[in-house]
Amino acid sequence: MIVTVTINPSVDRTARTTGTVTRGGVNRLEATTSEPGGKGVNVSRAIHLAGRPTVAVLPAADRDPLLEGLRRIAVPYRNVPIGQPVRSNLTVVEDDGTTTKFNEPGATLDEENLVALRNSITAAVRQGAHWVALCGSLPPGVPARTYGHLVEMLHELDVQVAVDTSDAPLQALAAGLPGVAPDLVKPNSEELGQLAGIDGSDFEEQASQGNWEPVLSAARSLTDRGIGAVLVTLGGAGALLVTADGAWHATPPSITVASTVGAGDSSLAGYLLACEEGLAPDERLRRAVAYGTAAAALPGSQIPTPDQTRPDQVTVTQLA
Repeated sequence: MIVTVTINPSVDRTARTTGTVTRGGVNRLEATTSEPGGKGVNVSRAIHLAGRPTVAVLPAADRDPLLEGLRRIAVPYRNVPIGQPVRSNLTVVEDDGTTTKFNEPGATLDEENLVALRNSITAAVRQGAHWVALCGSLPPGVPARTYGHLVEMLHELDVQVAVDTSDAPLQALAAGLPGVAPDLVKPNSEELGQLAGIDGSDFEEQASQGNWEPVLSAARSLTDRGIGAVLVTLGGAGALLVTADGAWHATPPSITVASTVGAGDSSLAGYLLACEEGLAPDERLRRAVAYGTAAAALPGSQIPTPDQTRPDQVTVTQLA
């Protein structure tokens, strides 16, 4: 089973414009959609659609619209009741696939909420979890070092841990290496730079030109500091996987991008599903890229089903 933890979940509204966004002007929107969201929630949605067991752990009141959305699509969850509504996020997608997000900060959590959350995570793990994915930003009131503490707690429960976050929580995690090293991190190019303490703004461009050395070097610096595997998503350039045993890059098939919302989360889900099946690292990367590519080809915040992915069209190459 794969448990996901989303400390800052959301109800995600996605709207498509009839043209390009005009800043300061009037913009016409086509039909909007609303889905239960947050990075870990999206991972659980993908795993559930694949027919594999998952539980999404998150803070939300029992009657919050987010939980109503999860019940509607039958995704199992464990919620920690809080006295505030879950945040609502807005994503605007233009005709050419350009995606602009407006994210609220989220409900403030106190220490009592965090203790209840840790207890809920522990209970979910004891149901037979193999992986726990800690995903997304942290809401007000939650210390940046929280993910590091959770990694430490979960390793004591003998479960593998993946982390997908950014900014202060990611930098706090990096500061705790190697003592609280997760088994997997899934950064994009900018987040890889944050982890490695360097500027990663041109990693994706370099990779698109066939130069994998900068991103490879940064990822290897993390495995040298104890992280088990580094899965770097690089948009249209594909992805890179680095472990202590080797490195591989994957090139996706050409698609028309409909929306990038949830593509990275789908990539993580694909990787974890491949882990559950016992696949080799190169095949885990292939599955991750197939899932991320399928998500980018879908409108709004839709999550792909297995039959919408095309792993046979992903090219994986081992790097020296």
